[in-house]
Amino acid sequence: MSLPADAVTGPATSVYSAPVPPSGSTPLAVVTGASSGIGAATVRGLASAGYRVVLAARRTDRIEALAAEVGGVAVACDVTDEAQVATLAERVGELGEGRLDVLVNNAGGAIGSDPVASAGLDDWRAMYEVNVLGTLAVTKALLPALVASGAGAVLNVGSTAGRIAYEGGGGYTAAKHGTQVMTETLRLELFDQPVRVLTIEPGMVRTDEFALNRFDGDEEKAAKVYAGVAEPLVAEDVADAIVWMVTRPFHVNVDTLTIRPRAQAAQHKVHRQA
Repeated sequence: MSLPADAVTGPATSVYSAPVPPSGSTPLAVVTGASSGIGAATVRGLASAGYRVVLAARRTDRIEALAAEVGGVAVACDVTDEAQVATLAERVGELGEGRLDVLVNNAGGAIGSDPVASAGLDDWRAMYEVNVLGTLAVTKALLPALVASGAGAVLNVGSTAGRIAYEGGGGYTAAKHGTQVMTETLRLELFDQPVRVLTIEPGMVRTDEFALNRFDGDEEKAAKVYAGVAEPLVAEDVADAIVWMVTRPFHVNVDTLTIRPRAQAAQHKVHRQA
């Protein structure tokens, strides 16, 4: 079956406009895990929408190059290191004069695919540290500035793995379930504060590094994840949705957005071509 001539077959290219902060100044956003994949794509999307973006990640060479590209500010930060998170918060405070409009907690990742019976505790610990405790540390450190903005938004990048368990994904699903529950709890606790709490839960997304990192650089194992899937999501698809979410009018809270490629009807239901 052929597609209509005007059918959208690639990543979304819409550009949204950042809401004008109550202060009237240029809106400020922070993106963690900004050195590649969804994080880097989100940096570009937010910059196009009119935000000044603070890029936080461990690989300074990458974020410095991207910051120069978009007119942003690079801050070296391992979200599992409290001292580095404190430095990030201090720098954000200087740039925003105590105000922050958007925080995108994107830093995270998966390690391995061992079954629970043979899982490595260090792998599980590392996934929990970055996906849950890292998100917690950054949120705690930047929440006062989000409240001070009068119209803040914190968006946590979760996963469909935060809703559904699957074989070989115990450590990652446990961590992403933690991200999901923390987000829902934060929303309840901030119900009377001027901060929106949002989460996006992507399904299958093909990026340069996620699967490679998960399988310790094994390209063959990484390729099998996407084998036969004609069009998995790409980083720009998720970033486009993130920018749409945070640029809605302040009274609109997109609590949870699940985004999958059309070929993935559910975690275990994926159309793969021969």
